[in-house]
Amino acid sequence: MTQRTRADLALAFCTLLWGATFVVVKNALDHSSVFVFLAVRFTVAGILMIAFRPFVLLRMDREELFAGMRLGFFMFAGYAFQTAGLQYTTAANSGFVTGSSVVLVPVLLGLFWGKTLTRWVYAGSFAAVAGLYFLTVPVEGVAHLNRGDVLTFVAAGLYAVHIILVGEYTKQHSVSALSVIQVLACAFMAWVMAGSAAAIRWQPARFEWRWQLLVGILVCAVLATAVAFTLQMWAQQYTSPSHAAILFTLEPVIAVLTSYLLIRERLSARGIFGAVLIFAGILIAELLGPPATPESPEPVFMGRLYFKPWWK
Repeated sequence: MTQRTRADLALAFCTLLWGATFVVVKNALDHSSVFVFLAVRFTVAGILMIAFRPFVLLRMDREELFAGMRLGFFMFAGYAFQTAGLQYTTAANSGFVTGSSVVLVPVLLGLFWGKTLTRWVYAGSFAAVAGLYFLTVPVEGVAHLNRGDVLTFVAAGLYAVHIILVGEYTKQHSVSALSVIQVLACAFMAWVMAGSAAAIRWQPARFEWRWQLLVGILVCAVLATAVAFTLQMWAQQYTSPSHAAILFTLEPVIAVLTSYLLIRERLSARGIFGAVLIFAGILIAELLGPPATPESPEPVFMGRLYFKPWWK
């Protein structure tokens, strides 16, 4: 087996883990409040990542610290909205709506960073928007839109900003240091929000010692964060970004399959049509339509390609 094949298998395994987390988190949230779950998840992941790279934090400078904290803010905000949205929508919907962050990246680069976009980006964006409409808006109209889908779309936007900033900061700072700092920043912000939400009685702190919750933390913190990030960083030395992108686009598809197999969630015919359009839009935007200007950060797809956020 060649090194390229091993790398592809490693990236496929990472994609499988990330796609499965939608169902795992949805089940875990029956036994924990959102911010407590995120706090425990990122605390465990941060400790493990420091154990893998014990000297990373000792070598970081002030600029690196602030860059990692800024990434951590957008990553945490993305996870907060995505996890909150999972309480009200299906794992399948969450997977595809979160995946639309890939299409939002070039659009945001064009709107706020002044980048010139290709026609393929516009085509992919149009397909994704049309798909989001059919997937999330019921036949009854926008008034009946699921709030979980709205929260998840906000998460997709935050993940897209995170991806863009990652593209900029990794040119200037250590990838290992940024990955550890942003995870620790997520843990800190989650603990602060958990305490604040409980203090104002917005969201009481809740953590039930049930196997579903413990499995959720194990899968998300250990496998989907610490292990997957480490595998990804190794694997991307032996494959191209565009090749990895094809594997990562399968994440929402895996979310649909696992949600059907494990908790029997089904997409309606309208939802399937919307999901197909989103998937097509992601493929078009990633594989055919990078921003035309050469100075734009490349690659700009899937924040996980550098380090999982909103980032969703």
